[in-house]
Amino acid sequence: MNTDNKKVYFASDIHLGLPNFEKSLVREKHIVKWLDMIKPDASALYLLGDVFDFWHEWKRTAPQGFTRFLGKLSEISDSGIPIHLFTGNHDIWIYNYLPREIGLILHRKEFKTEILDKKFYLAHGDGIGPGDTGYKLLKKIFTNKILQWGFKRLHPDFALWIGQKWSTNRRMAERAPYFHGTDKEWLYLHSKDILSKEYFDYFVYGHRHVPINIPIGEKSGYINLGDWLNNFTYGVFDGEKFEVKKFEK
Repeated sequence: MNTDNKKVYFASDIHLGLPNFEKSLVREKHIVKWLDMIKPDASALYLLGDVFDFWHEWKRTAPQGFTRFLGKLSEISDSGIPIHLFTGNHDIWIYNYLPREIGLILHRKEFKTEILDKKFYLAHGDGIGPGDTGYKLLKKIFTNKILQWGFKRLHPDFALWIGQKWSTNRRMAERAPYFHGTDKEWLYLHSKDILSKEYFDYFVYGHRHVPINIPIGEKSGYINLGDWLNNFTYGVFDGEKFEVKKFEK
């Protein structure tokens, strides 16, 4: 039992920057209010990817904007609450800036951990499980060291314009997400496969933009955190149960 009444919070797919500065700013203010709300009883915060709709940093340059959000994360981190940040498919090019400036704990792959005496399997969710072969190839391109070196040679104004344009067009072209069912959902099938080899109490993902909290196996839970574009949902674990809740704006 969690005797100190502390909770662990989870969020993903905020996509700050989408579709433009004005609309992103409205969403940014909502997420900052949520961070203020959870700070008093949070023992840790996990951000499971695609926090930014596009992010690329150079050795001495990082994207402009998001100052309210980054400032609030700094405040939370400085108060002693650990913040774990997972890279997603839209912000895969986060490097050292945010961990150094804010103290974020950066994760690039699936992360197995124990939280309040329960076993968690955490990941953004892109490129894992069966299927999605097109994106898996694209991810290999994005993580290619030679191509990353070449992109860094572009002027930041031009490089960020390309990245933001591509990211926005890709998002607008996608169909509205929905849960495909336990027999077809790639991340559910991936979790089921993992569970057959190693026990976890909870499998928690982002990426799919569909808030889900359903059983998997006999005692485990499968969770997708939804997003902050349409659903404004987040996860909270109190040591006994995991809930997916909606932030009332």
